[in-house]
Amino acid sequence: MDLIVLRPEGLYCPVGQFFIDPWRPVDSAVITHGHSDHARSGHARYLAHHDSAGTLRSRLGDIALQTVAYGESVSHNGVRVSLHPAGHVLGSAQVRVEHQGRVWVASGDYKLESDGTCAAFEPVPCHTFITESTFGLPVYRWPSQSELFAQINAWWQGNAQAGRTSVLFCYAFGKAQRILAGVDASIGPLVMHGAVEPLNAVYRAAGVKLPPTVRVSDEAMASLPLGQALVLAPPSAQSTPWMKRFGNYADAFASGWMLLRGARRRRGVDRGFVMSDHADWPSLNSAIRATGAEQVFVTHGSVAVMVRWLQEQGLQAQGFSTEYGKEDGNEGGNEAGGEAGVPAALPEAA
Repeated sequence: MDLIVLRPEGLYCPVGQFFIDPWRPVDSAVITHGHSDHARSGHARYLAHHDSAGTLRSRLGDIALQTVAYGESVSHNGVRVSLHPAGHVLGSAQVRVEHQGRVWVASGDYKLESDGTCAAFEPVPCHTFITESTFGLPVYRWPSQSELFAQINAWWQGNAQAGRTSVLFCYAFGKAQRILAGVDASIGPLVMHGAVEPLNAVYRAAGVKLPPTVRVSDEAMASLPLGQALVLAPPSAQSTPWMKRFGNYADAFASGWMLLRGARRRRGVDRGFVMSDHADWPSLNSAIRATGAEQVFVTHGSVAVMVRWLQEQGLQAQGFSTEYGKEDGNEGGNEAGGEAGVPAALPEAA
C-alpha cells in the first residue's frame, strides 16, 4: 500500500487519514512550514513544528494547532509521524511517515547549507522520498554564505560611502532574516518595510539573534542617516510611491533567479544577488542520495529534467503536479511556480 497518495486536496496518507500541506480545506493537516503555498487557511486541525507556531498564527489567525519538536513522534491511526529539519526557513520540516516497516518522507522545501536562522537540514533515511525541484537544473549552483554576504556588504558599503540608501528587495519570511543575520550591521542602520518587521519579531521570539532594526514608520527614522542605511523590503514595494522617501538610492534583488541574466534584466534593479532558500542542483542530488530512497517523487520546479536525471541514476523516479510554488512572492515564499504539463504520476487515491 502506498503511504502517500495524491488527492484533489493535496498529498494524503490514507492509513493515517491526514494530509501534508493540503491546498484545499481538510480535517487534519501536517504543515511543513509557514509559507503561504504550503500553509493555507481553512483546515480543522494543524500539526507543525514548535518554531512554526508564530508564523502560522500571525498568518492564519486562531487555528487549532498542535506543535512538536524535531524527531518527536505522534501517532495518527497507527501511522508514526515525525518532523525533521529542512533548513528552509524557521520551523521548516520534512515529514517522516512510517507504517508496517515502510518509511516515506515528504521534504516540503529545503536547502542544505546552514544559515544560522533555522535548524540545518538533516537527511532522513526512507524507502520513498518526495522532493521539491524548484531549481532542478544543473545551471543552478549557489555561492557560499561567506561569498554572498561579502558581495552584499561591499555593495552596501559602496553605496553608503556615496551617500546612497541601499534598498534590497527580498521575501519577507526567510530571506529577510537571513540577510539580517549575515550582513555587517556596523556599516549603517537597518531599516525594515512594514511587512518584514513582524516576521523579524517571530524569529527573535524563537531565539534567533538578529541585529537591531527600525521600521520605516518609526519616529526614530527622522534621526537616521538614510544615506548609510540598508532597507529590506518585499518585491511588491519596487516602483511604488513608498520608495520616494529614500531619495537617492540604489536597489537590488536577492533571489536564486538572479543567476539568470534575463531575470536580472526583467527585475530592473541595479544589482542582483544569487540567494535562495531552496536547494541548488548539487544539493538536490546530495539530499536525495543521502536518504537511500529507492523511489523518488519530484514536485514543483524543473520536474521533467530532475525525473529524467534520477532515472538515469537507476532510481524509480516520477513527477507530479502540485499547487506549491504558486503563492504571491510579495508575502515571502517560494521563488518558482509549478511546472505546467507535468503528469500527476503520484499514486492517486481511489
